[in-house]
Amino acid sequence: MNTGLHLYNTLTRKKELFEPLNAPNVGMYVCGPTVYSDVHLGNCRTFISFDLIFRYLKYSGYKVRYVRNITDAGHLEGDRDEGDDKFAKRAKLEQLEPMEIVQKYTLGFHDVLRMFNTLPPSIEPTATGHIIEQIEMIKEIIKNGYAYEANGTVYFDVEKYSKEYNYTILTNRNLEDMLANTRELGGQNEKHGRLDFALWIKAKPETLMRWASPWGVGFPGWHIECSAMSAKYLGDEFDIHGGGMDLAATHHTNEIAQSEACSHKQPAKYWMHTNMLTVNGTRMSKTAGNGFLPEELFTGNHPLLERGFSPMTVKFFMLQAHYRSTLDFSNEALDASEKGFRRLMNAVSLLGKLTPSANSDFEIEPIANNCVKAMDDDFNSPVVIAELFEAVRIINTIHDGKGSISEIELERLKKLMNDFVFNIFGLKDEETSNTELNSVLDLVIDIRKGAKENKDYATSDKIRLGLQSMGIQLKDSKDGTTWNKI
Repeated sequence: MNTGLHLYNTLTRKKELFEPLNAPNVGMYVCGPTVYSDVHLGNCRTFISFDLIFRYLKYSGYKVRYVRNITDAGHLEGDRDEGDDKFAKRAKLEQLEPMEIVQKYTLGFHDVLRMFNTLPPSIEPTATGHIIEQIEMIKEIIKNGYAYEANGTVYFDVEKYSKEYNYTILTNRNLEDMLANTRELGGQNEKHGRLDFALWIKAKPETLMRWASPWGVGFPGWHIECSAMSAKYLGDEFDIHGGGMDLAATHHTNEIAQSEACSHKQPAKYWMHTNMLTVNGTRMSKTAGNGFLPEELFTGNHPLLERGFSPMTVKFFMLQAHYRSTLDFSNEALDASEKGFRRLMNAVSLLGKLTPSANSDFEIEPIANNCVKAMDDDFNSPVVIAELFEAVRIINTIHDGKGSISEIELERLKKLMNDFVFNIFGLKDEETSNTELNSVLDLVIDIRKGAKENKDYATSDKIRLGLQSMGIQLKDSKDGTTWNKI
C-alpha cells in the first residue's frame, strides 16, 4: 500500500500526506451530472480526472469505494433557490415525462464516459432514489436548530450556523462581503438571512417532480442531495470529496454546512477540485458560443473546430495538463496531442516485437520510479507522460537496432507501459481495436513483401507511397514491417 501519496486539499489550501481514515479502505465521493441535458466537456474533464485518481488509488493498494451521484430531482436554475425547474423545462420542451428526460441523458452520460474508457463508480446513487434519506437529514438539521420552515419550504440558517462553525472554510471568503454582495431574491421575505438556502422547496401547482414531506408536497434542494447520499454510502466522515472548482463556492460550501449541522462532523477529510476549460484563452461556456459537446469534438461538427478528434486523443490531451491547472483547447494543441498519442501507441505496439539480448543499454526502474513519484505528487500526469516518452525513445532505439535490452529490463518496460498507459491512465489503442483495418494492412504488407522478394521494387514502392498518401507509414526492420498513422 502506498504511504507516500500527497494530494492538494482545497480545505487547507496545501498539499497533504494522504492518510485514509480507515486504510486500506478509502471512501471517495464525486458530484455527478445533473441529467437534464447532454454532458459537457467540463464535466468530462472532472470525471476523467477522478477516474485517474480512482485508478491510481487502486493501483497503490487501496480498496476504494467510489460514489458518484446522479442528480435527477428538480433542480432550479439558480444556486440560491430561484428560477424554473430545469427538468420540468426540458420535459415540456421535448414533450416527455421528467423521468424520460432522466433516462435519456443518463444513458448519454454513460455512453460518453465509456468512449473515454473510464471505470464505472462503485455506487451511482440517484437523488430521486434517496428522498427519504434527504427528508430524514433535514429533520435532524431542524432538530439541531440550524434550519426553519416557512410556508412549506425549509431553509438552512446560515447566520446561526456561522456563529458556531466556519461557513466559508472551503473558500476562505469574507462572510460580511458575501452578505453585502448577495442580491435580493424571490422568497427573500421568508428567509431569516440573505445567505440562507433551501433544504426543501414547496412545489408549485405546475411542478412535475414532487414528493410528500412533513412540510408539505415539494422537492429537495440541490445541496442536500449530495450530503444525504454521501453520508448513506460513506458515513458521516469519509476521505475524499471531489468535483469541479465551480462547485466549491456554493454547492460544496453548503454541503459542509448541512453535514456539520446534522452530525457535527466535517464530512470529508480532503476536498479536491478540477480546474476550468478555456478555448483559445477564453473561458469555455455556452453563452460565449465556444462550448463543445463531446460528440462535436469527436466529429468536428463545430465552427471552432477544423476537424474531429478521437476520444482517446481528447483524453490524452486532458492528461497532459494537471487536473488543477487551466486546460486550453485549440486545434493546434489537439493536433499535437494526436501526434503524441499515436507515437505512444505505436511504441507500445512495438514492444512485443523487441528481441531481448544478453546485455542491456537501458535501465527501466528509474523511469518507473519517476512515474510513481510524479503520481504521488498530487497525481501529476504531465510529468508521467514525459517519463513515458523517454520509454518511447528507448523502444524506438531498440527497434531500430541502435541499442539492446535484456529480458529482465524488457519485462520491466512492458510492465511500465501496461501499468501507466492502460491501467492508470485508462488509454486504449483505437487503431489496433479496428480488426478490419489491421487485417487489410497485414494483407497489403504481405503482398509488398512478396513484391520485394521478387525484386519488383516498382510495386513495392507504389504500395508504400500509396499508403503514405493515406496517412499510413510503413517501417521496415530486420524483424519485419510495421505501420503507424502519420
